[in-house]
Amino acid sequence: QVPLVESGGGLVQAGGSLRLSCAASGRTFSSYAWFRQAPGKEREFVAFISWSGVNTFYEDFVKGRFTISRDNAKNTVYLQMNSLKPEDTAVYTCAARVGSFTDSSSMYQYWGQGTQVTVSS
Repeated sequence: QVPLVESGGGLVQAGGSLRLSCAASGRTFSSYAWFRQAPGKEREFVAFISWSGVNTFYEDFVKGRFTISRDNAKNTVYLQMNSLKPEDTAVYTCAARVGSFTDSSSMYQYWGQGTQVTVSS
């Protein structure tokens, strides 16, 4: 199992920003995604990025506020989160797979441990 390690979570006021990082050790995957899960809710898709970084997809509730990017030389994927809202509070987890876009969490083979993002009002 290739570990994915997230960092960058924390507590921020509404309207603030955070940048999450996801570092993969040992290999580079073709596709990465970020998911999140709030207490009492199902895990939901947030954003996806392809190998080249050209293809990105976002869930509607983060479009225009979040940006996913990657640095293949560092085997790292980022999620820049701006204009954060209290409803963005969740555990954010990165996932990787060998394949093209999908927003289905069951199609991702590798997962990080998650990082907590808390947005206060």
